[in-house]
Amino acid sequence: MKKIPEVSLLKFIKHSLEILKNPLPFHNKNFEALGDIFKLNVGLNSKIYFCRDAGFAQYVLQKNQKNYTKSKIQTEDLVKYVGEGLLTSEGEKWKKQRKMMQPAFHKKQLQNLLDGMQQTIISEFNKVESNKTIDLFPILNDLAFQTVVKSLFTQAAKNKDMERLQYITEANQRMLVKELRQPYLGWWFKIGGILKKHLDLSEEARVILKRIVDQRKASGKRYDDLLDMLLETRYEDGLGMTEDQLIDEILIIFTAGHETTSNALTFTFQLLAKHPEWQDKIYNEFIELGGDNADLMTRISQSKVCQQVLEESMRLYPPAYFIDRVNIEKDVFNDMEFEPGSNLLFSVYEIHRHPKLWDNPESFLPERFANGGRQFSSQYFPFGAGPRKCIGNNFAMFEMIIAVTTLVKKFKIQPKFDYVKITPLITLKPKNAHLSFQKR
Repeated sequence: MKKIPEVSLLKFIKHSLEILKNPLPFHNKNFEALGDIFKLNVGLNSKIYFCRDAGFAQYVLQKNQKNYTKSKIQTEDLVKYVGEGLLTSEGEKWKKQRKMMQPAFHKKQLQNLLDGMQQTIISEFNKVESNKTIDLFPILNDLAFQTVVKSLFTQAAKNKDMERLQYITEANQRMLVKELRQPYLGWWFKIGGILKKHLDLSEEARVILKRIVDQRKASGKRYDDLLDMLLETRYEDGLGMTEDQLIDEILIIFTAGHETTSNALTFTFQLLAKHPEWQDKIYNEFIELGGDNADLMTRISQSKVCQQVLEESMRLYPPAYFIDRVNIEKDVFNDMEFEPGSNLLFSVYEIHRHPKLWDNPESFLPERFANGGRQFSSQYFPFGAGPRKCIGNNFAMFEMIIAVTTLVKKFKIQPKFDYVKITPLITLKPKNAHLSFQKR
């Protein structure tokens, strides 16, 4: 068996402050020095395997996925905030939920949501002022959240409730980041009441959602939104989800559904600002496809240039920039042995920029996706891979294509930043999306 290179606990502690701010440069130095897989000692008896080997990622996520589960980060740490939904559950429970929920996220079902999605996006983009430098991220964050809200609840939810849910979702994510990056402060988070405060916020979110669900059931009205679809889904025995399970799934949709999309859109607009020729290509495609007079689903499906830009943006800045797994039984890959219970972290960020996998990996070249993303399926994981690939990938792509074309048809975008900066939290977040907009 090959010996896997190690990074010592001492080196980890020495660089702990910079890792807290941004761990990516530390990991990159280790990958460059040690190769595509290394072992990081993060405690006296605790270690994590960091990987940027695309073949190993594909093996774990697809070929031998039955031997791997998600790590404690999702199955315990995240669960206490959002419950056991599709993202955080495992085993038979996950299989049962996935099978039942899959039809609700099929392209044909999502078509019912497109008009509402477009109206929400247009409404949110009314906040964009021309000839003025603005930070676009807060607008896109609201846009993505409101798109999820309207797709779930149509007009049934009160603005105050939604503002509160947005605050809770983002506050709990920041708390989880602190727990993961400062595990040595766990005792303080407990005795200082900080953890309880955030768990109470989660309970408040559940109360708000329960009230909305109860009102929908009592009204007897149909809206053909995601909530209706989730209420109508049935297991094989003919029973629907329990109310607690339904609320878990809604919390997961909020958490996973808005943050990743707002991040991806922000990075896309920053890249478009730096490459105005691609703005023109998207605009010309929009006009050629019939513009606002075209059938919305047809136009989205045929917006190949816009999709190329989004694919390349998510290659450079994947919102879900790490994928975690733990093996159940001992495993061997390329003569490397992994004992049961090994914590594996796959750096999607590093795989997407690996010089052996991509030509000019640091450059923005949407033309590389001219034939779609499928040709890169062995090395491109913006929505994960295998059976646990994100169930909302079509929802996200539809939303992002509508958002990009809506803004580009109205404005020319100019950069007011030198280069794209990032903030790696649970997801990869933008830091300096300062842009200006000139009306076309």
